[in-house]
Amino acid sequence: MVLTVDIGNTNIAIGAFRANALSFMARISTVTTSTEDEYAIKLADIVTVYGIDRGEIDGAIVSSVVPQLNTVMKRAISLAFSVEALLVGPGIKTGLVIRCDNPSSVGADIISASVAAHALYGAPTLIVDMGTATKITVLDGKGAFVGLSIMTGVRMGITALANGTAQLPQVSLDAPPTVIGKNTVDCMRSGAIFGNAAMIDGMIERIKEECGTDFTLVATGGLASAVIPHCTHSLHIDEHLVLKGLNLIYHKNQK
Repeated sequence: MVLTVDIGNTNIAIGAFRANALSFMARISTVTTSTEDEYAIKLADIVTVYGIDRGEIDGAIVSSVVPQLNTVMKRAISLAFSVEALLVGPGIKTGLVIRCDNPSSVGADIISASVAAHALYGAPTLIVDMGTATKITVLDGKGAFVGLSIMTGVRMGITALANGTAQLPQVSLDAPPTVIGKNTVDCMRSGAIFGNAAMIDGMIERIKEECGTDFTLVATGGLASAVIPHCTHSLHIDEHLVLKGLNLIYHKNQK
């Protein structure tokens, strides 16, 4: 089995693949002060909770946008499963052509999602990734990465509103019954859900106009299921796109 770990700014997504089938997916909080021993215990416990013997893990791969955890996580995986994890970055074969000003600046999560989107959904493709930030990645007709847009994430926006004002509360991300809210909570939920859905719809149209082509539309990330159903465009929701990409990249690097 292949262990896949995607380290994000807020959460770490963990999955295991058996013959390209995802056996489980779990999330833990990203804690930059945790040690390799603490992460090793968490990883071992998660695998056990999902009924998998630690000895079944015979490979691992990590993507990360939190550099200070790269070595920590690789050591944790070695402690928990006695395997050396691959880290998506320089020297790793991905098969993805990157056409931008600074290819080395493209995040490992974006690369992984792009590899999976091209393999599973074809090209050209737009990938809407809704996590700490909302990112829209553009893959051209040959599946090459040509650029992306980065916007404030849904939960980040809600937190900024609550922390930056005297009377606005933290709210859950449930869609209100109407776009026009009748109370403070529903007003904020309307902006968070319908406002972000409208932003995504608008960005899709602008990108289509700029590129002069239609795209297959794919959405991923922990918040996609809350917002994407309210878009006017039809998007495939694939919450495990990055993990699937990691699994594909892992096998590309096996002799």
